[in-house]
Amino acid sequence: MATTTRTPPATAPRPSTPPGGRRAVGGLTRMEQRWGMLLALPVVLGFLAFTVGPMVASFVISLTDWTIGGRTEWVGLDNYRTMFGDDDLFWKSLRVTLYYTLLAVPLGLAFGFAVALLLNREVRGRGLFRVLYYLPVLVPSVASAVLWMWIYNPDFGLLNQVLRSAGLPTSQWIYDSTTAVPSLAVMSAWGFGNAAVIFLAGLQGVPRHLYEAIEVDGGGPWAKFRYVTVPMMTPTIFYNLVMGLIATFQVFNEAYVMTQGGPDNATLFYNFYLYRTAFAEGRLGYASALAWVLFLLVVIATSLVFRSARRWVYYEAGEAR
Repeated sequence: MATTTRTPPATAPRPSTPPGGRRAVGGLTRMEQRWGMLLALPVVLGFLAFTVGPMVASFVISLTDWTIGGRTEWVGLDNYRTMFGDDDLFWKSLRVTLYYTLLAVPLGLAFGFAVALLLNREVRGRGLFRVLYYLPVLVPSVASAVLWMWIYNPDFGLLNQVLRSAGLPTSQWIYDSTTAVPSLAVMSAWGFGNAAVIFLAGLQGVPRHLYEAIEVDGGGPWAKFRYVTVPMMTPTIFYNLVMGLIATFQVFNEAYVMTQGGPDNATLFYNFYLYRTAFAEGRLGYASALAWVLFLLVVIATSLVFRSARRWVYYEAGEAR
């Protein structure tokens, strides 16, 4: 009679004990967790001390009437009421900044995208052209402003000299209230190097087989650009749009160096008005209120762009996100 041997049930292997007898938690030992928190502590403390702390302090200051060298008086929301109800320069600076944003952001995107398309082609000396197009970004903003002051000079500036030689009427450029902001917007497009580099990286990531599919279907360069390049580049366009929007809301150097907010407050950008209120007039409480309104405006504008991205930004899955 055959005898059967009963096999004992298999037991799950016990988790190995990490060195030092410490049990692994979430894949990390307690010692590794402590080291991780210790190494992250300087960044957290720096964020709290240099970002969160000043923001909280500025909000508290915005609720006071604090003038440099004077007494500090708690006024609650009076600064905000004055700003929205009685301050014509606040509305003027807001209109000027929005006008500049509507001109400068599309110009920067268009120039950057066009140059990236050119730099993405297989041509001789492509590396040299990339360096040359990026050089304006490396020029300090103050030096760039001084250079463009000479270019825009109505008497002996380069632009008016070119217009005179071509028999065309000249312009006052930044010295005329009607052309000052458009002139500064054109100047901002000169620094399209950052956007062009990011666009170029995005173009190099477009799958080549999509272009080949267009060729098989008989499509030409325009079909490739419309049905492949633009849809695949929408995430990169979205990123540059958000960064450009935030940057134009904080424009300052051009007004400070070139126009001092003139002529007739035509270039009174919001950030320059904030600076003038805080450091020329010494009204720190009111300037802090202006800073918080600027922060909220940037948040609202960025949120609107993010909400609109669901309808026009496409990813490799083929759907707008």
